[in-house]
Amino acid sequence: MPHLTVHLPENRLTGNEPELVTALTEAIVDVYGEWARDLVTIRLAGVSAGRFAQGGKAVDTNASVTLGVRAGVFERPDAAEITTRLGTALTEAITHVLGEGLRAGTMVELVASPPERTFVGGALAV
Repeated sequence: MPHLTVHLPENRLTGNEPELVTALTEAIVDVYGEWARDLVTIRLAGVSAGRFAQGGKAVDTNASVTLGVRAGVFERPDAAEITTRLGTALTEAITHVLGEGLRAGTMVELVASPPERTFVGGALAV
């Protein structure tokens, strides 16, 4: 059950939400397969000017993607390939929609969720 939280500079996000949601969803589907499409959940969060910083200075060229995935993805024999594909595909989705200027400042973090710690609608997700 891939769920993404994406923090982007508000000035870059505004007006691009539908295209970005599509690109991020397609990135996940390209890696996991069509079965994952209906399970992709995306939360876009705009960060006000001056609230993204790097090296002690405000920037508008950063993006942060946190992708929650089942812990089992890291135990697969092809884990290194899958995780690399996810990081690359999500970065490509962001830069495709919002421009190459975000590439160097885009961080993708994969966070493992053990099956017994994932709930949807108040029930353990299967």
